[in-house]
Amino acid sequence: MQIGFIGLGKMGSAMAVNLAKAGHQVHAWNRSPVDPAEIPGVTIVDSVAAALDTEVVFTMLADDAAIRSVLLDSGVLDSARAGLIHIVTATISVAFSKALAADHAKRGLAYVAAPVFGRPDAAAAAQLNVVVAGPDDAVATVTPLLETLSTKVWPLGSEPSQANAAKIAGNMMITMAIEAMSEGVALAGDNGVAADTFLDLMTGTLFGARAYRSYAPKIVSGDFTPGFKMKLGLKDLRLATELADAAHVTLPVLDAVRTRMSAAVDAGMGEQDWSGIASRPYAPKG
Repeated sequence: MQIGFIGLGKMGSAMAVNLAKAGHQVHAWNRSPVDPAEIPGVTIVDSVAAALDTEVVFTMLADDAAIRSVLLDSGVLDSARAGLIHIVTATISVAFSKALAADHAKRGLAYVAAPVFGRPDAAAAAQLNVVVAGPDDAVATVTPLLETLSTKVWPLGSEPSQANAAKIAGNMMITMAIEAMSEGVALAGDNGVAADTFLDLMTGTLFGARAYRSYAPKIVSGDFTPGFKMKLGLKDLRLATELADAAHVTLPVLDAVRTRMSAAVDAGMGEQDWSGIASRPYAPKG
């Protein structure tokens, strides 16, 4: 299949390479220069329009604003090949997802939301988890491509925004898991229990889920080399807050974690991994 790919960061590059390894013709574009040697099997094209002259195009761009700038404000989507299926794999707002669905429908294009759970190492190993939603026929067409990138594809409905809502809620829960471990280490550590011993106990008994097992070593080592940058995590928590406000519900844990992550970003940690909130000192009790 002829596939376009827009956005060749760590995640996008790994996904594009895996599609090429599966035998697809992948034509990719990135906003900044990319070394072709780092994406073997992928053809770099010199324009967004060239990436859109395909059967299916993936975008892995950071946020609503990036997608709007690259595809909508530029007007380039008007020149997309008829019948193109556009797959957005990033975490974007529910409101923008709904707007994209309507915008694509007006142009006779199909829009599928397929945000992914997993860090760059999981993307490279084709072990992502993909949540997908969109028109049934378009989802059926692209599911084999998504399976190439993942351990499992999770269909969530015919409205693309359903996948986006699930991804936002899931990312919110990951930050809550990181915060829970951070606070547990604070209590146990103040009473002489080493962080590695405590988190080994927790992940080996009560909290053996992937989010805990993935981030516990980073908390113990204090190595917050980014897999997912904190500034992007804060963006996702803000999207979660938007959904909570729209639903007229109060989510106090979300509010607390967003406040802590915002403070960490303001302190200059935005380029570090989002698990770096565990390094933030607790304010002394008054």
